Amino acid sequence: MNNSKLYHYFFNEQSYSPKLQSNLAFGFTVFTILALGIDSVFFTEKYFDARGITNVAAIVYFFLLFFSAEIYLRKLMIVMVFLSYIGELIFCKLLGMYDYRTAFIPLYVPFGHAIVYASGYIFAHAPWSVQHEQPLRKFFAVFFSVLFIAVGLFLNDVFTLLFGLLFFVLMKRKRWQNLYYFIALCVIFIELVGTYFQCWTWVPKTFGLIPASNPPMGAVFFYAGGDVLLVKIVSIWDKRRLKVSQ
Repeated sequence: MNNSKLYHYFFNEQSYSPKLQSNLAFGFTVFTILALGIDSVFFTEKYFDARGITNVAAIVYFFLLFFSAEIYLRKLMIVMVFLSYIGELIFCKLLGMYDYRTAFIPLYVPFGHAIVYASGYIFAHAPWSVQHEQPLRKFFAVFFSVLFIAVGLFLNDVFTLLFGLLFFVLMKRKRWQNLYYFIALCVIFIELVGTYFQCWTWVPKTFGLIPASNPPMGAVFFYAGGDVLLVKIVSIWDKRRLKVSQ
């Protein structure tokens, strides 16, 4: 299969299904609990190491969401898988900000990140969120401000205070788009579930200096920052493809 046919196979509009992609986006919460529960320390110790099941489930769910999504979102998801793996190598292996329950980065992680990103993207572009853009923007600003301050003060989470502030600096530059808030909500959900099941654990002091809770809410900054790079890569991809087709 040549590159043109491969591109057409993955990026054609025939399989686009707004209703299905919305259902899969909402279903990501249930899927996350089940998938990470299977990869949990409890499940492993009581039954067996079922990470392979979670790996397969994440890849299947990824492609179900991928083929039901619009073309632009599919490109974001594909790039997100590779970008996420690079991020894991940097933040987990190089900087040691958190550890998985095994020495290796699970295969499901980069696909899971793409699912999380896509779900937030779909929520942000849903008719109900577009219609209530301004009220949601005000609500999110208050919600995340209170969340970051409360976690920072009551849990001595300096990491969240610092990177929560940077999150708002980034939000200001991005004109307070609700997209980043919705992605942040999905990130917080998956972080809470993943750390609850002990699939991964954040270190008590990032870089050996900055106190952090497990998980630190300020981690949403890295997802929002990664989106900036993600969109730029897809933009370059589209421009190069346009030149080739001319």
